[in-house]
Amino acid sequence: MKRRALARIMGCVALALLALPAAAQNAQPFYKGKQVIMLIASGAGGGYDTYARAFARHLGRHIPGNPAIVPKNTPGAGGLIAANTLYNSSAPDGLTLAALTNGAAMDPLFGEKSARFDGQKFGWLGSIGKLENICVTWKDKSPVTRIEQAKAREITVSATGATGNSAIMPKIVNTMLGTKFKVIGGYTEGAGQTLALERGEVDGICGLSYSTLKASRPDWFRDKKLNIILQIGLEKLHDLPDVPNAIDLVSDADSKRVLELILIRQEMGRPFAMPPRTPPDRLAIMRQAFMDTLKDPAFVAEAGKLQLEIEPLTGPQIEALLKTAYSAPKPIVARAAQLAK
Repeated sequence: MKRRALARIMGCVALALLALPAAAQNAQPFYKGKQVIMLIASGAGGGYDTYARAFARHLGRHIPGNPAIVPKNTPGAGGLIAANTLYNSSAPDGLTLAALTNGAAMDPLFGEKSARFDGQKFGWLGSIGKLENICVTWKDKSPVTRIEQAKAREITVSATGATGNSAIMPKIVNTMLGTKFKVIGGYTEGAGQTLALERGEVDGICGLSYSTLKASRPDWFRDKKLNIILQIGLEKLHDLPDVPNAIDLVSDADSKRVLELILIRQEMGRPFAMPPRTPPDRLAIMRQAFMDTLKDPAFVAEAGKLQLEIEPLTGPQIEALLKTAYSAPKPIVARAAQLAK
């Protein structure tokens, strides 16, 4: 009996081993010689673009058949044009993916009418890193060095427009913590905002990604030109253990739930997705390739040179975050949506 049982087990093992090369052979012909389009939900030169293009330079090596990865900037509407294109216009054949903005997947939940998709139905590959925000002032030009001081006096902060993160986050912090940030809009994304701070046109910036700012202005951190007065994320950044986190300063339970819901968008960071109905085997291949790329020594080395922060999330982790968000009570969603506008 033992011999027969052992023979059956060995037979199953042999069949499993035979199946592995077959799966690889099925994947190899499909991707070999093909192009994979990577939509990038921002303009050239920004933080999302820098991360996505660095990632694209290494991804193809980890996909069976080594297809060419072709980045294509698809900016507009805070990332919604790329998300709508991926969901409604891209064939679900495994040959298109997108580097989406962190908030796009939750825009439908928050009632954004321009979001023509279901955020939970994308084929989520994962995220390169989280997108925790910080609030900063310029060390030599602002007397404000602690968040408590922003409750006692008005602090001007630069922003791109009314719907950008650097306009929304100050409003949220004002509501939750009683600060007096005053948003000065109209600056161009990236250099326009940071130059305004450097020139003394504003006191600070509140709601800019820590990783983006660190990558675009490394000298500011090296030369300690900033007062980092607040971080805004579900968890504290490892680099900023002594900087208070907004969520820890909120005492009311419902308000904390509202802020947690808003911050799920930040946790998603720099997510990548494929169209809904992408064949499960191709989605699995791309998910594996995504995570393998993030561990690739060549990509890690390039990310280090570019000052890119790598703190990955898997596709299932993104799905879990969205499940939590979309199952939140309606009154909590309504408050979060109102603040996030």
